[in-house]
Amino acid sequence: MERALLPKYHEILEENRNALYRDCKQIPVSFDVSQSTDALWKLHDKTLHSYRVKNTEQTPSLLDLKVELADRLFQACCFCEHRCKVDRRRTPGVCGVQETRIATEFLHYGEETVLVPSHTIFFSGCTFQCVFCQNWDISQLPCGTPISPEKLGSIIDERKKQGSRNVNWVGGDPTSNLLYILQVLQQMNTNIAQVWNSNMYCSEQTMKLLHGVIDVYLTDFKYGNDFCAKRLSKIDGYTVIVRRNHLLAYTQTEIIIRHLVLPNHFDCCSKPVLSFIAEHLPNALVNIMGQYKPEYRANEQKDISRSVTAEEVTQVKEYAEKLGIHQL
Repeated sequence: MERALLPKYHEILEENRNALYRDCKQIPVSFDVSQSTDALWKLHDKTLHSYRVKNTEQTPSLLDLKVELADRLFQACCFCEHRCKVDRRRTPGVCGVQETRIATEFLHYGEETVLVPSHTIFFSGCTFQCVFCQNWDISQLPCGTPISPEKLGSIIDERKKQGSRNVNWVGGDPTSNLLYILQVLQQMNTNIAQVWNSNMYCSEQTMKLLHGVIDVYLTDFKYGNDFCAKRLSKIDGYTVIVRRNHLLAYTQTEIIIRHLVLPNHFDCCSKPVLSFIAEHLPNALVNIMGQYKPEYRANEQKDISRSVTAEEVTQVKEYAEKLGIHQL
């Protein structure tokens, strides 16, 4: 089933297909930095939907255009739907991120089987403030080390030689670091799949810039309503934004959706999330995750102050099976 639903990813693993970012570097685009942002977006969208890949790397390329647009967004940041509009060259955003800092990077063997070993690159800072975050020490307390795009590109090459099957951009959340990620890809030529491991609170501009670069979306679909998202993650407008971005991701490339089962959240969250997936994302792979336990400040919320039970996880999995969802 994994092979059938992630065929392009497997072709990259087998060296029978280019990772999308490599194709992006071979799509020629004629643009000038003096052009308006609106003009560059029009050129980007036109090129993205009518391009022809050439056999040699082009300069400037569609990837270069994406970097230019990301740099402009960075200066009045709206990478995520907080849209705080700060100049990130001078001040952190709502996410707590100014300069990109990497908390850790390593070959991860605890991800979904189809991904491991996965070269996970953990950024500090996050667009969410989840009271139950298991990585709160890096997501809520930005830390870590600045690494130049050139250096990280070299590290990625070395990890590939050590057996990594993909580059797994995670955190925290990778969204705040979009410009940096694109700059890293500018420095690379390794044929390795790119995985966007995110809460999917991205802006539409970010989703456009990811289009043609990301090979697999590894998404986190937490909540089935805005009330739970606001109370537990301090997020406004969750349902519309995250549903929209899942639909965009689904049209762009291949997708694996994670749904963490929370105690006491079957009717309000698990059922509507799975129903949406079944109706709108029928060929997505879904990982129903049953490892929840109260972390960070979860004990402040009565409904999630205990570990999830085996019965609760089974209830969610059986509901997914009833809907015909493809489970990992």
